[in-house]
Amino acid sequence: MYVADEPAKPVGPSLSSKMNIPMFRQLSCFALVLALGLSASACDSDDPIGPTEEPPVAVSETFSGTVEKNGVVRHTFVTQRAGNVAATFGTLTPDSTAILSLSLGTWNGQSCQVTIARDDATSLQSVVGSASAGNFCVRVSDPDGRLAQPVSYEVTVTHF
Repeated sequence: MYVADEPAKPVGPSLSSKMNIPMFRQLSCFALVLALGLSASACDSDDPIGPTEEPPVAVSETFSGTVEKNGVVRHTFVTQRAGNVAATFGTLTPDSTAILSLSLGTWNGQSCQVTIARDDATSLQSVVGSASAGNFCVRVSDPDGRLAQPVSYEVTVTHF
């Protein structure tokens, strides 16, 4: 029994002396410091955890042909990953000022579905678009019958 004016005193040995709390605190602190040290050292690693993706490499393909009056010529290509696609005329011969249509589209195995076109392209001009991985086409044509004679061309397609 306790007197109200005096501080309470335990009757028997304290719980902390039975559990050796001071030693328990030291072990707990050591374990905490060890865990923090190990986790911090794991974060400091320069080694990648998983596979890294290679940066995209641009692919250039050059196609050539001859367009007749009111004619159409198409070439197909495959992109391996999403990115920009550009089709650029080289020199047109024999008339470098000839006006042709330069188009990019999707290839379904039978036809070229045009998605972007430049109907007034001449030598060294381009058409640029975006594409996902898949089958595509570049189309060169004389849609308005402006050509007085057949025109030979070279078109370079750059994609990823």
